[in-house]
Amino acid sequence: MLQSFRKILGLASKVDKEKASSVFRERYAIFKELLECNSNLATIIANMEAELRGDRTEEINQIRKDARQAVVECDRMVQCLNDLSKNRHTDLAKMAATIGGRIEKELEQQELGDVPDLTLSLDEVDASLSYAVGGKSANLGEMRNALDVPIPDGFAITIQASLLHLLRTSGLFKKIHLTLRSVDPEKPESIQKASAAVRALICEAPVPDEVSEALYKRWDDTFQNKDIVCALRSSAIAEDGVQSFAGQYSSILGVTRDTLLKDFKTIVASLFSERALTYRSNHGFRLEASGMGMCCLAMVKAKAAGVAYSRHPLNLRSNCMLINGVFGLGEMVVDGSGTPDMWLYSRLHHTIEERKIAHKKERIVLVTSNGKTEQKRVPLEPALENEPCLTDAQIDELADIVLSLERHYQYPQDVEWAIDENDRLLILQTRPLHIDTTLSDVDFPTIEPCKTPLFSGADPAARGVACGAIVTFDPEVGRADFPEGGIMLLKHSSPLAMVALRKAGAILAETGSMTGHMAILCREFNVPCLMNMPNICQELKEGDIVTVDAIGGRVFRGEIPELMALSIKKEKPTLDTPALLLLRRIAPFILPLHLVDPNSALFSAENCTSIHDVMRFAHEFSYSAMFQISDDLASGSGNEAAIKLVCPIPLDLYVIDLGGGLGPHEKTVRPEDIESLPMKRLLDGMLDPNVQARGPRPVNMRGFLSVMGQTMIGGNNQAGERFGDHSYAIISDRYLLFSSRVGYHYAVLDTWCGATLNKNYIRFEFAGGAASNEHRERRIRCIGIILTELGFTVEMAGTRLRARFQKYPRETTENRLVQMGRLLIMTRQLDMLMVNEASVQQFAQNFLEGKYHWEKNCFAIRNRVRNQRLNGFWPVTLCFFFSRRPAATPVSLCSTAWSSGWRASILPQARGDFCSRSWP
Repeated sequence: MLQSFRKILGLASKVDKEKASSVFRERYAIFKELLECNSNLATIIANMEAELRGDRTEEINQIRKDARQAVVECDRMVQCLNDLSKNRHTDLAKMAATIGGRIEKELEQQELGDVPDLTLSLDEVDASLSYAVGGKSANLGEMRNALDVPIPDGFAITIQASLLHLLRTSGLFKKIHLTLRSVDPEKPESIQKASAAVRALICEAPVPDEVSEALYKRWDDTFQNKDIVCALRSSAIAEDGVQSFAGQYSSILGVTRDTLLKDFKTIVASLFSERALTYRSNHGFRLEASGMGMCCLAMVKAKAAGVAYSRHPLNLRSNCMLINGVFGLGEMVVDGSGTPDMWLYSRLHHTIEERKIAHKKERIVLVTSNGKTEQKRVPLEPALENEPCLTDAQIDELADIVLSLERHYQYPQDVEWAIDENDRLLILQTRPLHIDTTLSDVDFPTIEPCKTPLFSGADPAARGVACGAIVTFDPEVGRADFPEGGIMLLKHSSPLAMVALRKAGAILAETGSMTGHMAILCREFNVPCLMNMPNICQELKEGDIVTVDAIGGRVFRGEIPELMALSIKKEKPTLDTPALLLLRRIAPFILPLHLVDPNSALFSAENCTSIHDVMRFAHEFSYSAMFQISDDLASGSGNEAAIKLVCPIPLDLYVIDLGGGLGPHEKTVRPEDIESLPMKRLLDGMLDPNVQARGPRPVNMRGFLSVMGQTMIGGNNQAGERFGDHSYAIISDRYLLFSSRVGYHYAVLDTWCGATLNKNYIRFEFAGGAASNEHRERRIRCIGIILTELGFTVEMAGTRLRARFQKYPRETTENRLVQMGRLLIMTRQLDMLMVNEASVQQFAQNFLEGKYHWEKNCFAIRNRVRNQRLNGFWPVTLCFFFSRRPAATPVSLCSTAWSSGWRASILPQARGDFCSRSWP
């Protein structure tokens, strides 16, 4: 009571105002922090995507730092969302903690030096352990454990084992180091001399007991049978990476338990073979920098073996993989000593496009004699000389595995395979395929002068070239029939386009962000994408044939053959560094985006499986949390911080400054005191002279009677309770939350407008009205038509409308805010004028054409119903001079006046007389 009395006397305490203002500033600061975290995460995700594509390189410590920073930013976003929403999303916090824990576990497991074991089962190995077991063993473990690819039984010998052999023998490592220092890479004889000396030192040194014991124990545990014959293959650091070191190190076949230690030393010594030292020198590796791991595999008694390339190594324009094979062991394919069978297999259609079956006279088999296993060439049975070494079914099975390896490693693969004596397909190794790109490194093609681009200067979000037919696409609606290779045309980039992204040949978006969700998805799926091309949706129509140059940022009509030569996607070679291997391990917990449709039942916290998912979820629901402020104002919370805005608009508007929104001012503020950019633009629309009422505002009689009838019978309660009489604007330099709840009308506009495109958005809600449901629904449809034409995404349900406009440049966002200001003024009492469907279309069209005056709109609609009669009277228009009625004047006063004899003041339209009364 005392507080109310003080308010009446204008004595509300300064403390109350400061406290209320502090509450709003705190919520705004939280929201601002959430947007900042979202922007930081988008940058981290974009950088990680670039690292995976090979567009940038980072040290392993930077990868760890970025990953942990992503977890921190994600946790901050979730905390901000819960602070804004009063802990309504605690389940999201649990999911974020789980994801963060998985990332941290990966980071902790990948610290160098955390593998003290001298041997490992292949079941314990994956690509992230390349630094510990070498490239070949890491790839074999990755294939078995990540892809369930069939490989021979075996185990990995870690680099730690070879290092102990070099370090535990007194003086050995020092002698090696001194010998290698004398090498002159430009003098082959010095390399030859040093290599022979170092290899002799290694082979003469005894194997330390702890190493020999570990090797024997793992052999026994793995094979159980000491008589088994194995292949001991080198697996050095960086081997089977892009610089493959193919053939530079030793691999020994026919290894038994008795020869294991001798063969172990031989392969360690091959680290310093003449050709290995030369190879490392030519590729910039330090001569003593690499460690040597090994892979011990049970030898396959192969019926057939060979090599498969996931891409054609010479013809870059071919969409086929190349498969070679021979009967017996595959050494003739590897060393080129025999002519293999050849197949070209279509990657697209999964069919054999071409086959060349060689005439084969011999094969290589394993022969054991006197306890020693060796390879031997033997004649091939005459019946098999002209037969293929693989059946078509085996070709299909092999091709599927090879393609899965390329998808997994995101790089063309060179795969060794074998068919064992039980007709089982086994993969022996995989490594990145070296492709000769000499012919593809050509200058950008010259295009004929007559072929000028339709658009130029667009932003390439994902590089590439494509040609196809335009397919217009609304992400909110989707298209189940999206054609393969179609050029997707979007008004605005959206992750909802994911439903058709895989089929699209390229994507054109009128506007969008390079670090936005859709740009990330396009880069992930190698779909060329151009963004920020004003009016392209007006210039192109469904079915137009265009060539998209997402390298030069251009779009041409028709096909441009000169550019199509660049449509082949060239893979960028990247070393399988420890940093990249670690990134591949943690990427599944950070980069994938699964939550793309906010309206889907799957868009929930429990379905978040990556940081990107959590980021998307928190960003979406942060807007709803900010909308909640308008409800607080409607309940009277925070009114003490409000300052009245004095300006000629039909609203009782109060302003709450969160900081930077107002300049110097008196007890009240005027438009010129406003410094908030979005509030300025909204007022520009509200104060536009073209939307200001000129004289009386007409009210269609049928609409007026609808309001009167609904009021007298309480029908407008269907729209909910009476909302209130004050409007509020919570502002900062770039933020605005406008809440107008006057009478039975409800409108909330929430916006951020600044220089950062990713942060910009407008959210709008509208509901209520005093007329019948039919009239109010027509008004909603009318507003929906207008906002859709302005580029908003609109949702309508009965007499309520929600719309959003986000991630557009500042200038575009400012323009829409001006239009929203006009719309907020023009929609008042619009429900009374929505007498039929023609009025819906007419008013929407007039608004979009800049015809804002009510009387023009009314007369246009009046002409459509001129010949209709209403209760025995010719249609008339009841007009009221619009003025601010006192807050205490209820709507029912008008209906009372109507029933009390004001009927006499309603005159035919032709006379043009007006009744001067207020209208809410």
